[in-house]
Amino acid sequence: MGQYDSAEYVTIGEVPTPPADNFKKVSVLPLIFLIFYEVSGGPFGVEDSVQAAGPFLALLGFLVFPFIWSIPEALITAEMGTMFPENGGYVVWVASALGPYWGFQQGWMKWLSGVIDNALYPVLFLDYLKSAIPALGGGWPRIFTVLALTLVLTYMNYRGLTIVGWVAVLLGVFSILPFVVMGFVSIPKLKPSRWLVVNMHHVDWNLYLNTLFWNLNYWDSISTLAGEVENPKKTLPKALFYALILVVVGYFFPLLVGTGALPLDRELWTDGYFSDIAKLLGGVWLRWWIQAAAAMSNMGMFVAEMSSDSFQLLGMAERGMLPEFFSKRSRYGTPLIGILFSASGVLLLSWLSFQEIVAAENFLYCFGMILEFIAFIRLRMKYPAAARPYKIPVGTVGSILMCIPPTILICVVLAISSLKVAVISLVAVVIGLVMQPGLKYVEKRRWLKFSTSANLPDLHNDSPLR
Repeated sequence: MGQYDSAEYVTIGEVPTPPADNFKKVSVLPLIFLIFYEVSGGPFGVEDSVQAAGPFLALLGFLVFPFIWSIPEALITAEMGTMFPENGGYVVWVASALGPYWGFQQGWMKWLSGVIDNALYPVLFLDYLKSAIPALGGGWPRIFTVLALTLVLTYMNYRGLTIVGWVAVLLGVFSILPFVVMGFVSIPKLKPSRWLVVNMHHVDWNLYLNTLFWNLNYWDSISTLAGEVENPKKTLPKALFYALILVVVGYFFPLLVGTGALPLDRELWTDGYFSDIAKLLGGVWLRWWIQAAAAMSNMGMFVAEMSSDSFQLLGMAERGMLPEFFSKRSRYGTPLIGILFSASGVLLLSWLSFQEIVAAENFLYCFGMILEFIAFIRLRMKYPAAARPYKIPVGTVGSILMCIPPTILICVVLAISSLKVAVISLVAVVIGLVMQPGLKYVEKRRWLKFSTSANLPDLHNDSPLR
């Protein structure tokens, strides 16, 4: 066994994990589908990539982008998540490398981007159903449906992470199957020449990059559940590997079918278009299946994201960054206050449009990822002897080089953001910069109780956390 020394788990052999509680841990198969839903949930939402750039660039993007972004992020998550196997995930990584102030900023930006992300799923859910039920297109029926859906899925999170994990497995299988069927049905109509259509003078780079970025990020979100995972040192890297394959194939195959089987009309490629493709290729029955799969997929993404967001708040409270009441669990082992806060944020943001939500979320997420890359490299340089149950097989220079392409991509995404999105996001960042000293003042005056969990290793012995 080892101990925490100077901000990380320093040991020759195994990394200590907090003592197991009485709640059932998440095994590898549910974890794969939780990651699948944290990142993807299926091809629902990728349609804008074809509208923005045409078939060739859309297909190329979902093949190349994983190497630039998804694989580096998944590898870093595997290494850091096994190095710090506790709830809080990337918050603890950044706090251990850069100190508690920046750890809090990481938590604030990532939690807020996660809540913004979760506000998308009721929107996407209704976008797929409104063609069959026009009343859901707006007005009170839409508002009532968003509210009801949020409450039902929030209750599911309250009932326990194990339930959420196995529900994710069932929803995942149901959501993937209709695209397999659509692929077989499309074979007689496929024309490979349609995949090569490209017009570089007619590309909406902002929409294209934001769509790719949104659909292929959030690999690190599962780290905030590391404390709930069965044997995270082995389970987490394995689950990330299989989820990566599932996500990339789950995007590329439906795009290959949709763009190859039908004549191109880029204006039609918008949210919900896969259900129309299904009707044209297989009939009304396949359209209904795709719509039902989309609805189920959005439910899966919602519960997975809310689990991550709420356990992140619990992990921050266990580290003394938030008031102690955030660390209280329900009788099902779930972070009740974190769930309520996350659900409230979703309801407040669900009125925004799809593209506005994606752009604002990406902007905040980029800031958080920059802090993660810095923390990853800093811990590699400062504590090279620290035990890493999974370690990316590159040295310090390799670690730096691995982070350069995604960092360049982050700069591009930030640069092409609209002024409105940039202003709103920067205001949110400033709120976080002020909030942390405010909470410290509240703690000093003892208006609210803050405490660090006794079950977690001490991060404060001559460390940057002091």
